[in-house]
Amino acid sequence: MDLVYSYVAFFIAYLIGSISFAVVISKLMGLGDPRTYGSKNPGATNVLRSGNKVAAVLTLLLDALKGYLPTALVQHYAFELGFEDTTIAFVGVAAFIGHLFPVFFKFQGGKGVATAAGVLLAYDPLLGGLTLLCWVVVAAIFRYSSLASLIAAAFAPFFTLLFVDRPSVALAVTVMSLLLVWRHWRNIVKLMQGKESRLGEKASPESDPSQPRRRRRRVRRLQDGNAPGIDSRSSRSKGN
Repeated sequence: MDLVYSYVAFFIAYLIGSISFAVVISKLMGLGDPRTYGSKNPGATNVLRSGNKVAAVLTLLLDALKGYLPTALVQHYAFELGFEDTTIAFVGVAAFIGHLFPVFFKFQGGKGVATAAGVLLAYDPLLGGLTLLCWVVVAAIFRYSSLASLIAAAFAPFFTLLFVDRPSVALAVTVMSLLLVWRHWRNIVKLMQGKESRLGEKASPESDPSQPRRRRRRVRRLQDGNAPGIDSRSSRSKGN
């Protein structure tokens, strides 16, 4: 029965993680779908490129909460439900995977930085705090969210081994770190090419889905505006 409870906990955590708050918040606030502009990643950093800081902050907090909440609840009720530390650790991984591959959004999810942070804070506040501090320091110096996420992901397993005496949690953190690095492979390529966007930069005109339509409208207007002139010139030439 304990095993059944564990699988149920994994499933519920995955469903909670599958709620893409970047898409939900953007829709509620009348913004564009973050999957259609910028990096096309449904996450807080890309929502920030819309220029709406409130939407970005809400996305960040809610994405972190969906990682924190199931992990913290399972950890709190572990004794009553008979959960071992392995179940607690991998409930967090299930929520993280839900963000990466959300069942409610055709398995097209984000990169999991905020959700992973929420999971780490639930595991151990010191672990989560150190990892967040690492992210903040790198982001403040270099202004690259992706670089800060990659470095924080690299340090998180070492912080776990140093300050958290829980082998299952160390394994779970390592799994999430590897998945997070994998999800950032395009960012790694852009960083190496010097093409990565910095924190706070708005979506470029090329990535705005409405831009091609605007250009076509301008071309049509120019053509319509030039058409009478062309006809008048042709009529004059015929008269001459």
